[in-house]
Amino acid sequence: MVGHVREHFGELDALLQSARGIGPVASATLIAELPELGRLNRREIAALVGIAPMANDSGASKGRRRIQGGRFDVRRVLYMATLSACRANPVIKAFYERLIAAGKLPKVALVACMRKLLTMLNAMVRSNKPWDSSLHNSPLGA
Repeated sequence: MVGHVREHFGELDALLQSARGIGPVASATLIAELPELGRLNRREIAALVGIAPMANDSGASKGRRRIQGGRFDVRRVLYMATLSACRANPVIKAFYERLIAAGKLPKVALVACMRKLLTMLNAMVRSNKPWDSSLHNSPLGA
């Protein structure tokens, strides 16, 4: 699959791999399993992959938000890419550490980082510009 992606989608593959944490397998999976990347807004793409928090409310009862549904293969590969990005990508690493310092559970913080990484990749594909960490560093860290 990786060879096929490089042959037919070389430019998009190089664009996605310009982000630290995204390797050949993650890039090939995103290209093959998520053709909507770059065409949807951040909320739609997160819901499509299944990493958007869904409410579990009924009447006055407020339940925990959970991720559910979506494309399992993409979510699995994005999870591993985000684990790598939490170590190698300074933007994702700072975001993860800020969430942990705020008292979030590690898995909750990691899912939030998955959503942030997917949103950044979506914007990169939409604008056809490679990773530029200066664009992703905000003073608030959000």
